[in-house]
Amino acid sequence: MQIEALYQNFLSSTGVTTDTRNIAEGNMFFALKGDKFNANTFVAEAFAKGAKYVVADELHDAAWKEKFGDKLWITDDALKTLQALAGYHRNQLKCPVIAITGSNGKTTTKELVAAVLSKKYKTHATKGNLNNHIGIPLTLLSIKNDVEFAVVEMGANHQGEIASYCEYVRPDYGLITNVGLAHTEGFGGFEGVVKGKTELYRYIGGHGGKIFVSADNELLLSKLPDADNSITYGKAAAAYCHGTPGNSPESLSVIVDDDTQQLKIQTQLVGAYNFENAMSAVCIGKYFKVDGMQIKEALESYAPGNNRSQKITLGTNTIILDAYNANPSSMTEALKNFATIVAANKVVILGEMMELGDYAKAEHEKIAALVKGMSLEKRIFTGGGFHFLEHEPGIIWFSKTDDLKTWFKSQQFENTSILIKGSRKNELEKILKD
Repeated sequence: MQIEALYQNFLSSTGVTTDTRNIAEGNMFFALKGDKFNANTFVAEAFAKGAKYVVADELHDAAWKEKFGDKLWITDDALKTLQALAGYHRNQLKCPVIAITGSNGKTTTKELVAAVLSKKYKTHATKGNLNNHIGIPLTLLSIKNDVEFAVVEMGANHQGEIASYCEYVRPDYGLITNVGLAHTEGFGGFEGVVKGKTELYRYIGGHGGKIFVSADNELLLSKLPDADNSITYGKAAAAYCHGTPGNSPESLSVIVDDDTQQLKIQTQLVGAYNFENAMSAVCIGKYFKVDGMQIKEALESYAPGNNRSQKITLGTNTIILDAYNANPSSMTEALKNFATIVAANKVVILGEMMELGDYAKAEHEKIAALVKGMSLEKRIFTGGGFHFLEHEPGIIWFSKTDDLKTWFKSQQFENTSILIKGSRKNELEKILKD
C-alpha cells in the first residue's frame, strides 16, 4: 500500500475513526480487530453510515471491491496502517510535540500542561485517555496544521511499548511524571517498569530533544541520557523552575519563585502528591515563555474530572473521588494525604488494584496494613484482591461494587470525609450514582 496515496484520501476526509458507532459523514474508518471483535465485518455498515473511505485487512464479501471501488483499501494489517498514516501525518506537522508518560499522574499532567500552553499557543492535547496503540495514532491524526503545540499522553503496560509509540509520535520533548509499581504483571517487575518508561528518555536523548524532569526524583535523574538536555522543576533550590507546596492537604497550593516575581497558585487539585504534576506544567510554561500570571490562571481554573482526584460535596459530606485508576504507589500517596486531613469522621473505600501479577498479594496486604493503622470510622474494601479481609474485625469487604453500592446507599453519613479509590475495573464512581 502506498501511504502517500492513502494520506491524500485522509486529507479529503473529515477525520478518522475506528468505531462504527461514532462515524461522521466523510470519515475514514479503520476496521481493526482484536481478541473479541473484528470490525472487518462492518465494512458495508461503515459506508452506509457515511464513511468516505474504509481501510480493512480482510475482504469478507467479494462484491465489496466492485461496489466500493477505490474507497475501500485492503491492507495486510489495518492497525499498522493506522499507525503508519499517523507517522506520515506527524512528519507534515510543523508544531513541536511533548510526550508525557509515567506510572501516576500522566493524564492530570497532560491536562495541566495543555491548559498552560493554551494561554499563548494553539495547543492540541490527547483527548481523555486515548493513550494506547490505537488512541495515540488517532490523537496524531486529529492534529491540524495550524496547531502550534501538541501534547501527547503515552500509556504502557509492557516493555517496548513506549519505544514503539516514539517511532511515529517522534516527540521533541519528553516528561515522565514518576515511576512506580504499576502494570508490573506486564512489565515483569519494578525494574521492568523503569526500563519501559525510560524508553522515552532514550528516544529523546537519541534525537537531540529535551527532557523535563523533577529535580526531586533521584531515580529519574539517574536515568537521564544527558543532563545538559534536561530542564528541571521541583523543590530543589537548583531547579530551573523552583517551587514549594502549601500546607493544606485538601487542595494543593504551589508557591513558585519566578525570575521576576513570586507566584502563589491555589489549585483545585486534591493532595500534595499533585505538586510535581503542577510544577511540571509551571516549568513547561516558563520554558516556553508563557506569562507567569497566565500560568497561574491556567492552573487555578483547571477543575479535575473523569473520577480523578475530584472533590465532591454530598450533603454535609466531602468526598475525594479518585476512582479512575490505582496502583500501589498512587494508593499509598492518596492514603497518606487523606491521613493528614482534619475531619470529625473519616471513611476509606478502596477497590482492588489490577495487573500486579506476582506482586498482587503482597501489595494488597501492604495497603490493608496502612489503612488499619489510620484513624478511621470505617474501612471498606471491594474486589478479589482484598478477599483476605473478608472476616477481618473492623473491616467491611464486598466481592462486587454493586453490593458495595447497596450498602453505601443505606448509610447515613453526616459531616464525613470519604476517600474512594480503586482501579478502573472496580467502577467505584457507581456508588455515588442513583
